[in-house]
Amino acid sequence: QVQPVESGGGSVQAGGSLRLSCATSERIFSRNTMGWHRQAPGKQREFVASISSGGSTYYADSVEGRFTISRDNAKNTVHLQMNSLKPEETAVYYCAIGRRRLGTWAIDYWGHGTQVTVSS
Repeated sequence: QVQPVESGGGSVQAGGSLRLSCATSERIFSRNTMGWHRQAPGKQREFVASISSGGSTYYADSVEGRFTISRDNAKNTVHLQMNSLKPEETAVYYCAIGRRRLGTWAIDYWGHGTQVTVSS
C-alpha cells in the first residue's frame, strides 16, 4: 500500500509548538480527506484533526483552539500546527488518508508515525 510521509516531530517543553507535515501524491491528495491520529503509550489510537479535499476541518475537542490543520495544494501536503502543547499529548502521531462517506472517515493509508514528546 502507498504510505504517506510524515515529518516535523520532535521534543518540546510544555507550552511549546510543533508543526507536523504529511506529504502524498497529487492523485491521493486531491481525492481524500487527510489528517492525524495519535497514540500514547498504553492507550488506543485517537483522532486528532482532519481536513477534507474541500477544506472542511474537524478537530478533537481536546485540541480545538490550539491545533490548526491546513492544506498546501502546491506541495500535496497537509500541515498540523500544534500550539500550547501539553505533556499528556506525548504520542506517536500518524498521518491518515481516506475518504469521508456517510459521516465516517475510512482510512485507506497510514503513515509510519512521528514521535512528539512534550516535557513538563
